[in-house]
Amino acid sequence: MSVTAKGQGRTAFAYLVPALLVLGGLLAYPIYQLVLISLFDYGQEQVSGGAPLTFLGLGNYQRLLGDQQFWTVLGQTVGFAAVCVVGTLLVGAFLAILATRVRTWVRMTLFLAALGAWSTPAVAGSTIWLFLFDANFGFVNEVLGLQGFSWTFDRWTAFGLVAAQVIWCSFPFVMVTLYAGIKAIPGEVLEAAALDGASAVRTARSVILPLLRPIILVVTIQSIIWDFKIFTQIYVMTNGGGIAGRNLVLNVYAYQQAFAASEYGLGAAIGVVTTVLLLVITLFYLRALRRSGEAL
Repeated sequence: MSVTAKGQGRTAFAYLVPALLVLGGLLAYPIYQLVLISLFDYGQEQVSGGAPLTFLGLGNYQRLLGDQQFWTVLGQTVGFAAVCVVGTLLVGAFLAILATRVRTWVRMTLFLAALGAWSTPAVAGSTIWLFLFDANFGFVNEVLGLQGFSWTFDRWTAFGLVAAQVIWCSFPFVMVTLYAGIKAIPGEVLEAAALDGASAVRTARSVILPLLRPIILVVTIQSIIWDFKIFTQIYVMTNGGGIAGRNLVLNVYAYQQAFAASEYGLGAAIGVVTTVLLLVITLFYLRALRRSGEAL
């Protein structure tokens, strides 16, 4: 590396120092406290000062990993996130392709509608969806002739309803990103494929998809991060995790253990495990950014 390149690297790092200090203060200390609490028997008595703290070491983690419910919730979290990610990518990709083939006013209407879905707060969006799918007064049940049918009573219909709401508020990011990627493909490349006699399907598979692969990888990993840490939609739409906790995901499970059961140490351990899993996903995300040329 040349002297000039080293100097530019130091300058770039100097510009990043203030942001790193702010992020360190906002993230490092809370994570430190989370890890610290997870190492103690920290319940309501300890919070109120009625009992001393008892150091458990990895006791909360051993209890957590030995609990069958934790593994069930983890599996549900992974499965739910996978459905949301696949659904978001399919809907976003379809609408991105559609946006390249419609008239300007239709495209603008589509983007404005997507912006409305994207900007709707999670609590408001979840409440609207519950109203639309209400068993007795919901518009969807009225159209389908399913008056009295509760979408949130069964485990799988409840997960499906929440997944649909998550996809609805997440697809705009994928749609806009892929649309920008498609529009950035040089027209000469597509013209060359057409001159070579490639069909639309062959052009999409052999030309467009390889060029969009870095973008698709980035939006996929970003969607995994978002959907893996879902809390609000599940909590609001299933009334705290569903009947007998059948619709729990990790974040809701941690909330129930920490605040409903006053097992703050155990709840913190769930939070640490979730954070580690998200950090692993984030490492893949950073590698994807670096490969696509968007990271330093």
